[in-house]
Amino acid sequence: MNVNIPTWLQPGDYWLARLALEKAVGTLFLIAFLNAVNQFRPLLGERGLMPVPPFVRHVPFRESPSLFFFFPRDRAFAICAWIGVALSALIVSGFADRYSWLLLAIWAVLWVLYLSFVNVGQIFYGFGWESILLEAGAYSAFLGASGTNGQVAVMWLFRWLLFRVMFGAGLIKLRGDSCWRDLT
Repeated sequence: MNVNIPTWLQPGDYWLARLALEKAVGTLFLIAFLNAVNQFRPLLGERGLMPVPPFVRHVPFRESPSLFFFFPRDRAFAICAWIGVALSALIVSGFADRYSWLLLAIWAVLWVLYLSFVNVGQIFYGFGWESILLEAGAYSAFLGASGTNGQVAVMWLFRWLLFRVMFGAGLIKLRGDSCWRDLT
């Protein structure tokens, strides 16, 4: 039985979109982990403004899962941040793009590492763009390696993410300051 699928739902040639998304999200992860290298210890380190060790003693793992529940030390923060930098650099450089299984594993490790930072980051990691980056990283894991077209479902998920970001930004402007409401 042949089913006619509308052309806008048929798999297209998404290799360029896949490549651009992979490099862009990889670059964002690289920047995020470089920020963690430079800022995590003074903000959330053992002697930081809001130290992680007391946080992990008072908050259950189930509410805020993180690798730092097991190792709440400055050395663990630095090691995880530098691993994130190295893995992000592998994605941006294209080295990890040779094998789908390697790319999937790297994205999974990046996601777990960054989720670990976000979940113990308290007010410093409590902004919307942290969850957007985690969501984009989760989608990127399923883009596939080079030589493959991006999966149609994954491309639609990225479109949905972009729509939500743009729509949310517009709504914030409309309900915010009077200059936005007056369209001036």
